[in-house]
Amino acid sequence: MVDLLAFEDSLLRNDEAEPKGSGLIRFRSSAKGEVNDVTRSALSALSVLVASLFVAGCGATRTVTKTVTAPAPAAVATASQAPTGETFERIPQVVQRVSPSIVTILVRTARGEAEGSGVIWEPGGTIVTNNHVVEGATALRVVFASGTQVPAHVKGTDPVYDLAVVRVDRQDLPAATFATTLPQVGEAAIAIGSPLGFENTVTAGIVSGLHRSIPSGGKAPGLVDLIQTDAPISPGNSGGALVNAEGQVIGVDVAYIPPAAQAVSIGFAIPAGTVVDDVRQLIATGKAVHAFLGVEPTEVTPEIAQRFRLSSPSGALVLQVVPGSAAAKAGLLSGDLIVRFGDRPVRTVEDLLAALRHHKPGDRVAVTVIRDGKRKTLQVTLSGRSVG
Repeated sequence: MVDLLAFEDSLLRNDEAEPKGSGLIRFRSSAKGEVNDVTRSALSALSVLVASLFVAGCGATRTVTKTVTAPAPAAVATASQAPTGETFERIPQVVQRVSPSIVTILVRTARGEAEGSGVIWEPGGTIVTNNHVVEGATALRVVFASGTQVPAHVKGTDPVYDLAVVRVDRQDLPAATFATTLPQVGEAAIAIGSPLGFENTVTAGIVSGLHRSIPSGGKAPGLVDLIQTDAPISPGNSGGALVNAEGQVIGVDVAYIPPAAQAVSIGFAIPAGTVVDDVRQLIATGKAVHAFLGVEPTEVTPEIAQRFRLSSPSGALVLQVVPGSAAAKAGLLSGDLIVRFGDRPVRTVEDLLAALRHHKPGDRVAVTVIRDGKRKTLQVTLSGRSVG
């Protein structure tokens, strides 16, 4: 039985070699500067009009004919919102202050060596990175901005949020400061990491959007509720910091859409608030607990939309319900079309996942479905699921 979290977990476990011409989004890079074949989900093309999003998976291409995002404030920065020249003049000072808190993570796996980035969480040796950077590691080393290398080990991982905690035997490290609120669209964004083996690399841009989702074609929920930035992000930046003009970490870099997909500087970071909540759990127990609904969802195709008499494909279709789960206890059935979760409309599988992430185990949520042509609202008490 595959459920919502298991679907998402599968997105993070693409260990296949990159097919030629597949357009895969690449993250962890070779320590020698070559792109490693550790990949995640694939996007083959993204229209500059944001009207059509093309998702490539296993060589196939399909089209999602709408922007896949959760409700958000102004999605695109205008000229009046862009950072001033004075803001960019401060970048060297910000970089000088923050760079010592950014590390390079050298990874050895059964398939070879690779490299990612990380952010120092606290002075006692705790470092934050992406799960996909350390997944499958047989040995880890952390390289500080000074060039010093030390051995490291994984303390805890969360493949659902793609976060991990790494520990080193060091004290008095320069910890980064994490922002407590979301950034504003249009404010300065500075990416610091080790792309393609170029350690301590800095790129700058703005926050291009909030609450972004990377669609998965319905096979598995993509990453959701992300910060979008045009600060260039490349393989090896994963786990590095996206920083504001005050030197606060506003996100942990996680993904980008490559130029081969007709994209120009479209990168994504996990918001600092998400990172802080998740990392605290990983430090405490080595695992993270998330709200669990207990359904196997899939996207709504035009054929399914016609069956439900919808004007356009919208919602998340329930293929199966996990026996004994919160969904099962509330009366959700296979074939139900989820169109609302709490106070959030559900237009895609990613919308459902994003809405779920805003709740905790034990929350009681109204879930609206279409069943036999009629709307029905069910009260679901979410359970918890430990991952890591």
